[in-house]
Amino acid sequence: MSFHDLLLGERLLIARRGTAYFAQRLAELSDEQLSEPTALDGWSRAHLVAHVGYNAAALCRLLDWAASGVETPMYASAVQRGREIAEGATLSAAALRNLFDHTVARLDEKWRNLPASAWDAQVRTAQGRMVPVSETAWMRTREVWIHAVDLGDGGRFGDFPDVVLDSLLADIVGMWRRKDLGTGLMLAVDGREPVAVQPDSPPADKVSGPLAAVVRWAAGRGAVDVNIDGGVGEPPRWL
Repeated sequence: MSFHDLLLGERLLIARRGTAYFAQRLAELSDEQLSEPTALDGWSRAHLVAHVGYNAAALCRLLDWAASGVETPMYASAVQRGREIAEGATLSAAALRNLFDHTVARLDEKWRNLPASAWDAQVRTAQGRMVPVSETAWMRTREVWIHAVDLGDGGRFGDFPDVVLDSLLADIVGMWRRKDLGTGLMLAVDGREPVAVQPDSPPADKVSGPLAAVVRWAAGRGAVDVNIDGGVGEPPRWL
């Protein structure tokens, strides 16, 4: 089942569960550990927390757009977004934790109070796609679950709900197909029929293993518990 097949309330619940999972990982880090690097190029844990906090604020702007009909972009520009994260990473640990808590509460409040008639309103993502504002549930789900792993203090793809893993894999493969990436690559999740990333190209490389491990590899978070046959190394870039 896809995340998008769920009822809206179920989708929001999974997003909230992911937020709680991220918050738990964050709470277990000391203030000093926030300055330590992550596997994301050039980002410390402080950058990551700032990004997740400001992402919630950006989604709030989309919900304001849906509620009012007045266009309110997620970010003024890519430059502004990058500057915001860089400046956020310089906050004190207490201020950074407060930023996360405050923006989470704001987003949850806007989700709870958005009129039912507004959930189909079209808004624009940071990538320029027009989507119904209900898509913010998936946008947030993706951010909090994946970045909880990126914090590097015990988060695992194996902790994700299967519906999130399935939907992440569908997102990633869909992006590769649109960008004509992954030619000759086949993904084989245990217990399922293998899937060619580009159906019209003969498979030369194969990545196989449990669902969580295949998704972790495809998301660029490392080859753990997967079997890699052929010359494939790093996965094609997803985002």
